[in-house]
Amino acid sequence: MEIMAEGLEFPEGPIAMPDGSVILVEIARGTVSQVGTDGSITVVADTGGGPNGIAFGPDGRIYVCNNGGFDTRKGPDGRTQILETNDSYVGGSIQAVDPETGTVETLYTEANGHKLSAPNDIVFDATGGFWFTDHGKQWDRQRDHGGIYYAKPDGSFIEEAIYPVEAPNGIGLSPDGRTLYVG
Repeated sequence: MEIMAEGLEFPEGPIAMPDGSVILVEIARGTVSQVGTDGSITVVADTGGGPNGIAFGPDGRIYVCNNGGFDTRKGPDGRTQILETNDSYVGGSIQAVDPETGTVETLYTEANGHKLSAPNDIVFDATGGFWFTDHGKQWDRQRDHGGIYYAKPDGSFIEEAIYPVEAPNGIGLSPDGRTLYVG
């Protein structure tokens, strides 16, 4: 194993790029970042909240499941730790990022009149639409339920496909696109 970069703030959702770099999110930093082959870290976009799962869409933009953020602190070992508080939470959303300009567009904050709680992971299908999980959110004395959603990348359509689901985390499609897998 080789360490490519250090100092990332809660990295997730890596996408390997043809040039050997990796695009990922830094959840605690609220960014989509690119790690170069030399270990350099470049911010592609500032999404705010807590960007989580990402995927390139058919239009070349990076689609971001933003969990809305959570409170963190640096532990004694220097690693980012998640706290039980949610004072930094701004609400869940699906965003699209132009990787060339860093422009962030918020596409969805709700489905069927219900706010998205903590979108987590995403996968595109052969028609160009995407499935995503909403992990739900843990509060001091209650928990928002999670669910599975389907949406179009142009912001014109979103539907709650399966609800409730207990904390779904991870989503994928079979090679033929007929079976949806959820962790």
